[in-house]
Amino acid sequence: MKTNPEFIARDIAGELVLVPVGTAAKNYGGLVTCNEVGAFIWKKLEQETTIDELVSAILDEFEIDEATAKADAEEFVGKLKKINAVI
Repeated sequence: MKTNPEFIARDIAGELVLVPVGTAAKNYGGLVTCNEVGAFIWKKLEQETTIDELVSAILDEFEIDEATAKADAEEFVGKLKKINAVI
């Protein structure tokens, strides 16, 4: 999976915000504000990646246990899939 090009990441006041454009803007009328881990995941998703690769990258970057890293990755990616921000 990877990011949908119809969602553009913008840094607004120090936070990463995902902005839908084109068809995505018609289907999803909101913005997605990412916390630090969410922004990290989004940047990793710019290249084709898997949940397992995301979890490994999160464990390398943050002081967090594997179960929490996996739960956070699955929850955030699930939300992104629901709005078609990842393909």
